[in-house]
Amino acid sequence: MAHKKWVVRSADKEKATLLSEKFNIDPFIAYMLTARGMDDDLTVSSFLSDSYETVSPFRFADMEEAAFTIGDAVDYGEKICVYGDYDCDGVTSTALLVSYLRSEGADVFAYIPDREGEGYGLNKDAIKQIKNEGAELIITVDNGISSVDEAEYIYSLGMRLVITDHHQLGDKLPRAEAVVNPHREDNDLEFRDYCGVGVAFKLICAMNEEETADLVDRYIDLVAIGTIADVVPLVEENRAFVKQGLHKINHYPPPALVPFRETAKDREFSANDIAFQLCPRINAMGRMGSAMEAVDFLLCEDEDECRKKYNLLTEQNAKRQSVEKDILESIEQQIAQNPSLVSDRVIVIAGEGYHHGVIGIVASHILERYGKPTFIIGIDDEGIARGSARSINGFNIYEAIGACSNDLIKFGGHPLAAGITLTADKIDDFRQHINEFAYSNYDIMPPQELVIDCKLSPHYINLELVSHITVLEPYGADNPSPVFGVYNMTVTAISPLSDGKHTRLELEKKGKKIRVVKFSVSPDELPFSVGDRVNAAVRVSKNLFGGKVYLSVQAVDLCLFGIDDDKYFKEKNDYEIYKTRGVADSSLYPDRAVCARVYKFLRANGGYRHSLDDLYFRFQNEMTYGQLMHAIKAFVQAGLVEYKDKITLNTNTGKVALEETPVLKALKGRLN
Repeated sequence: MAHKKWVVRSADKEKATLLSEKFNIDPFIAYMLTARGMDDDLTVSSFLSDSYETVSPFRFADMEEAAFTIGDAVDYGEKICVYGDYDCDGVTSTALLVSYLRSEGADVFAYIPDREGEGYGLNKDAIKQIKNEGAELIITVDNGISSVDEAEYIYSLGMRLVITDHHQLGDKLPRAEAVVNPHREDNDLEFRDYCGVGVAFKLICAMNEEETADLVDRYIDLVAIGTIADVVPLVEENRAFVKQGLHKINHYPPPALVPFRETAKDREFSANDIAFQLCPRINAMGRMGSAMEAVDFLLCEDEDECRKKYNLLTEQNAKRQSVEKDILESIEQQIAQNPSLVSDRVIVIAGEGYHHGVIGIVASHILERYGKPTFIIGIDDEGIARGSARSINGFNIYEAIGACSNDLIKFGGHPLAAGITLTADKIDDFRQHINEFAYSNYDIMPPQELVIDCKLSPHYINLELVSHITVLEPYGADNPSPVFGVYNMTVTAISPLSDGKHTRLELEKKGKKIRVVKFSVSPDELPFSVGDRVNAAVRVSKNLFGGKVYLSVQAVDLCLFGIDDDKYFKEKNDYEIYKTRGVADSSLYPDRAVCARVYKFLRANGGYRHSLDDLYFRFQNEMTYGQLMHAIKAFVQAGLVEYKDKITLNTNTGKVALEETPVLKALKGRLN
């Protein structure tokens, strides 16, 4: 995986002390809250409270009009269509509103567009079909705010429209009886970061304001699932939604969630469990099949049927994982044949038949692996290419795409995620232009960052720490699970777990030892040896086994002690600029002493089986990144070593003149 820059939070210790005294909380927790920006009485009180003040739904602009329009449609027996989206937020929004309207006696049905055939949001073919089914009112959930033309079409067919959405507003609001969106400037809201199901929930509260407590009991599980899935900030009312929703899922699950709840056995689900176990199953239906089946699952009340439907979700999720694996393997083959694909500042990789429901997840994997903004593009049989992009903080992918809009048929998205559509013959142009944007607008590309809540002595990594931090739960966006940094630890043992799928390290400092597990990395893949001094970024939790409670320490990231992140990213940037643009300076050229040092290390270690970046960190104080890369290339060209995933030494090599290798001659020519 790509190296990340560690950023340690800081806090005003005096403010933390005052908060600790005022709220009678552990000083360490007060410090963490302050470091996370929660340093005033009202914010801390709201965050720590088990109760919360409900925001009136009528503080949303148009909420009254929405409630009256829908209420009248129910009273007059009009046929209503709830128009949703195929992701987990859209599915839970659809299930919630359909369930509520049915309970009110409405003649209601749901429609969710097909991801492959129709794409996101309202479309005219779907609207025509909905008209043919007799609908008089369409209510959108989790979409609709940008559907200006489609809204006019709805009215041209004699239907009416209510929009509920949470996405950013465009230049013009669509025609509708009501447009409910937390980002409208005329809302009377302080907190606006609701997801689609949160807005849908506020709508039903407006329709039955006197029964809000009953609506919470009936629907808070759906609100929690969608809120977790859409990665909106888990603060303010969202935090309350998730806390109450988790309580219901763990203690009073509806029939649909009983099969899922049973998988936890004797423990309670956390927000992370919902995010990584339940949400992917719901999302998988929209990616691989029909999202309506996920809606039917959430609405199901027959126990046997619920189990069948839950098993179907599990099967579709397994299918999604298989397709995802196939695409990743195809991409790695492309990279092996053409390494320049990942030398660019922005990675753009395309393939025929890449499943459009999965490419966004694949883009996230490639970004994590190479640390660069990534587009994965699938090309269909007609030469139309659709791509998903994922980016890193500091590089606005939506802005970058906008600068290349002439290459595209259409695009949309946010600073960290976006989608594009273009013809296959434009992919190379798009790759060139978006990289030109990156070079023109960024001297150095922003690195991936890992936020460390605080540095800790290993003596404080214990069950007491786990107990203290539970007050911060539930974790999610803007309130992540705490990450602690333990520095300058000596590796005393490395051992495999689960037949080598995972690795356990024993780390020691000043007589204190901790055991740390690095998941999904085998001992052979770990670039450390016994005796190395490392920094470990860890999360802590407790495990129940055999009736006993054990401390679990998970390594989020590991790196050699003493490395300089800024130096690494600067030098790697200089090297990549030389590779792609031919801009060179003397810091890239490996002299005889550098080459001798590297070769001596390789001889002593029988080659090197990890990444060249990992090798660089062992030499960071002795040479630049560019010098190491050019030395390795010179060794390969001189026949001293072979490099393909790992460095192996060649035997029976005589004297060589490294300065005569093509790579060093070309570099020297640039310098001269």
